Amino acid sequence: ISKKENLRWISLVALVVQNTSLVLLLRYSRTMKAERYLSSTAIVTAEFIKGLICVILVWLENDRSVSRLLRVLHEEIYAKPFDTSKLAIPSGLYAVQNNLLFVALSYLNAATYQVSYQLKILTTAIFSVLIMGKKVERHQWFSLFLLAIGVAFVTWPSSEETTKRITTQIQATWLQQAIGFGAVILASVTSGFSGVYFEKILKTGPTSVWVRNIQLACFGSLFGLAIVFCVDYKPVMEKGFFQGYSAIVWIVIVLQAMGGLIIATVIKYADNIIKGFATSLSIIFSSVISYFFLHDFSPSLFFYTGTVFVLSATFLYGWERKMTSSSVADQSRI
Repeated sequence: ISKKENLRWISLVALVVQNTSLVLLLRYSRTMKAERYLSSTAIVTAEFIKGLICVILVWLENDRSVSRLLRVLHEEIYAKPFDTSKLAIPSGLYAVQNNLLFVALSYLNAATYQVSYQLKILTTAIFSVLIMGKKVERHQWFSLFLLAIGVAFVTWPSSEETTKRITTQIQATWLQQAIGFGAVILASVTSGFSGVYFEKILKTGPTSVWVRNIQLACFGSLFGLAIVFCVDYKPVMEKGFFQGYSAIVWIVIVLQAMGGLIIATVIKYADNIIKGFATSLSIIFSSVISYFFLHDFSPSLFFYTGTVFVLSATFLYGWERKMTSSSVADQSRI
C-alpha cells in the first residue's frame, strides 16, 4: 500500500472520529446547565486556532526555522495576492452557507432540514464532474442516491417526535416553507461548489495544504468577525467575546479547528465525495453512542434501515473505485 493510500485511510478514519466526537460534545455543550456561549465567536476562535496550528506545521516542515517560515509565508501568501485571493471564494461561500442553514432552520423542522440537506452529497458529485472532470460510474451514482436515502432514513424522526413537530408546523405558511426549502437548496449548492473548488485549488499547484489552510483561516476569521459584528455585537460588548467558554467549549473549538485540517487532508488525498461518506458514517456512530451512553436516542426501524443503506453505499462506492483502478492497471499491462 502506498504512502498516499495510507494517508487517505488515516485521514478518513480521523474524520469519522472527529465528526462523531464533535457532534456529541457540541450537543452536550449546548445543553449543559451553564452560561451560554456565542457560537459565532466560537467559529472565529476555531478559525484562528486552525491557522495557528498550520503556522506551527509549516514551521516544523522548514526545519523549525523562523526565518524560513517567514519566507514561506511571504512568498506563498503576501507575494501572491491573486493566488491567495482565490481562497476568499470558498471562505465566503462557507459563511453564506452557515447563514442559509440558519434561515432554513428558522422555517423548517429539524427532520425536514436534515433530510433535504442531504442534497449536498449529490451537488458535490455533480460539481466534481463539472469542475474536476471526474468520471463517476453508474454504480457510483447509484451508491450516492443510496447514501442520500440512507441518511434520510437515519435522521427520520420517530412517530412521537413527528406528532410533536406536526402540531407546531401546521401554523407555518406555504411561503415560509418555500423560503426554508429554498435556503436548503442554496446551501446544498454552495456546499458542493465550495468543497470542490477548494479541492481543485489543493490539487493544482505546489503550495502545501497547510499554507492553503492558513489562507483559508485568514479569510474565514475575517468573514466570521463580520458575522459576529452583525449578529452578536451587543452581547459581545456587554459580556465579552469569550463569554460562557468552559473546558468543554474549548474542546469543541479545538475539535472544530482540527476538523478543518482533517477535511483538507481528506480532500487532498481522496475527494469531497468520500468526505461525504465519512460524514454520513459519523452520523450513525453518533446515534449509536447517544443510545448506549447518553441515553437520549431511541433507534427506530427507519434508523436500522438507513444504517444498512449507508453502509452498503459506502462499500459499493469504494468497491467501484478499486475495480476501476484495477481495470486500468490490467489495461496498462496489455
